Amino acid sequence: MNPLRIVFMGTPELAATSLEALLAAPGFDVVGVVTQPDRPKGRDLKLTPSPVKLIAQRAGKLVLQPAKARDEAFISHLGALQPDLIAVAAFGQILPTAILNLPRHGCLNVHTSLLPKYRGAAPIQAALLNGDPETGVTIMKMDVGLDTGDILSQRAISISARDNAQTLHDRLAQLGAELLVETIQAYLAGRIQPRPQPTEGISHVPKITKEQGRIHWQRTATEISNQIRAFTPWPGAFTYLGLVPTGVDPAKPATMLKIWEAQVVEEVGTPGAILRADKQGIVIGCTRGALRIVVLQREGGRRMSAAEFLAGHPLQIGSQLR
Repeated sequence: MNPLRIVFMGTPELAATSLEALLAAPGFDVVGVVTQPDRPKGRDLKLTPSPVKLIAQRAGKLVLQPAKARDEAFISHLGALQPDLIAVAAFGQILPTAILNLPRHGCLNVHTSLLPKYRGAAPIQAALLNGDPETGVTIMKMDVGLDTGDILSQRAISISARDNAQTLHDRLAQLGAELLVETIQAYLAGRIQPRPQPTEGISHVPKITKEQGRIHWQRTATEISNQIRAFTPWPGAFTYLGLVPTGVDPAKPATMLKIWEAQVVEEVGTPGAILRADKQGIVIGCTRGALRIVVLQREGGRRMSAAEFLAGHPLQIGSQLR
């Protein structure tokens, strides 16, 4: 029996995990890998290949990097590979009908939520931001809509109180890779059939913006804790000590603090006010409860524990974070 000819489409680390699983699975022949063009990164803005491209190159696979998936020359090149199936994970572009209809077994997508909940670009962050007890992965057969295709399989996992966007991403990446391989095998063997997504429980999440990381201390401690977890490591949850940037006093500029880890504590105080600052952490008042900051980073500095930070930057009780 001839191996299944697969084209893989993906870009970031999450997708790279799925590609590695496909490359290692018996009966699959990854005949091509499609990823986003190299992007400038770092202070020197050096063109950097995607994690998927690096995996594909190490495996000696053909790599295609179209600026636009609708490019006719690219679609023609894709067709020449004669894929039986296209597997997609966080590719970063909407696929046109010409590609969706190309492989005889269709295009299968790895999505990191239990669809139809959290369709869109940031399902991992949304689950943390909303304090969900669980999330999961869906393998769906793609259609022209945004994450609206029929479901082939789903698998749920619990979200722990210590999870942030990075740790949850890593667990979902591994889960998605395993489920993708299992689902392709079962789907081709006729053991599972596509089923329409439920019409209830639909929600959409847009791309994350940097400004969403700005902490508003008028929220509850639980809400702010969820925000920190959802936006770690990117874009990061941040606040300002001193005057806010819109009204900078040259003699007393605001200091931006990026919060990496924090804990909800049962204390009462003015929202944004420093209630305590010791080696256990920096306790800040919220609308309900308080937040103990345990790991933080001063703008331009390194990440450090609250005790390390206070040794070099003592804080006055009652000072306001904004």
